[in-house]
Amino acid sequence: MNVQRLASFTRNGKGGNPAGVVLCDPLPDAKQMQDVATQVGYSETAFAAPTPNGFRVRYFAPQAEVPFCGHATIALGAALGAAHGAGAYQLELNDASISVTAYEEDGAWGAQLVSPNTSYAAPDPALKADALALFGLVEDDLDPSVPPAMVHGGAQHLVIALARHGMLQTMLYDFEAGAALMQAHGLVTINLIWRESPDRIHSRNAFAGHGVYEDPATGAAAAALAGYLRDAHDQDAPFEVLQGAEAGHPSRLYVAAQAGQGLPVEVSGAVRQMG
Repeated sequence: MNVQRLASFTRNGKGGNPAGVVLCDPLPDAKQMQDVATQVGYSETAFAAPTPNGFRVRYFAPQAEVPFCGHATIALGAALGAAHGAGAYQLELNDASISVTAYEEDGAWGAQLVSPNTSYAAPDPALKADALALFGLVEDDLDPSVPPAMVHGGAQHLVIALARHGMLQTMLYDFEAGAALMQAHGLVTINLIWRESPDRIHSRNAFAGHGVYEDPATGAAAAALAGYLRDAHDQDAPFEVLQGAEAGHPSRLYVAAQAGQGLPVEVSGAVRQMG
């Protein structure tokens, strides 16, 4: 099975979040895809097979399938562009239909995805308390203008906004406890953020529930966050997310929420081929 190794959401041609991409026809069975994703070891590997209207896509993390992955979709868009040319591609996921548009700029591929619809809700108080304890946080560490929320844009995330950049930079947590908490509540990531300004957000995503300590760039979490900020806090202007520096993979995501409650979010970034 030919696995392309691509890094999405690179910053100045470096860093980015590694993803595996497999273009195949037809899709292998779920066990084969899980075995390949486990061997690849990246936070996600995307598998895509052509259909009459686009491509059927499934995403696998090292330990389990996930319903949607932003950075693997961006990597897939670049791979489809390289194979079939620039343009928009329709993608059929397990639970949603989305699109990704491949573009070429200065000899390198990039892509823009349009997420599934977004939603948000207040977290269960016990979950909030457990999540704060997991990271050694207290109420005074939080940004009071953006309360913790369960956010969804194709996958479920818990977003926690911090009052100070230093709290984000020193993120530590117990991996086994984090995995148990995320699995118990169906969370793909816990997204810790610090808002430097309305158009720049710093982020770190714990991903223990699917076998990875930290995800360097998380398009699905960025989309869900943008939907939450638009719908709950009237922040509908585009912004960038800087992520992954602490994990050694500096990444940049460009995020723009479509106008309207619960509507999709556009997330774009550059892609580089890995060795």
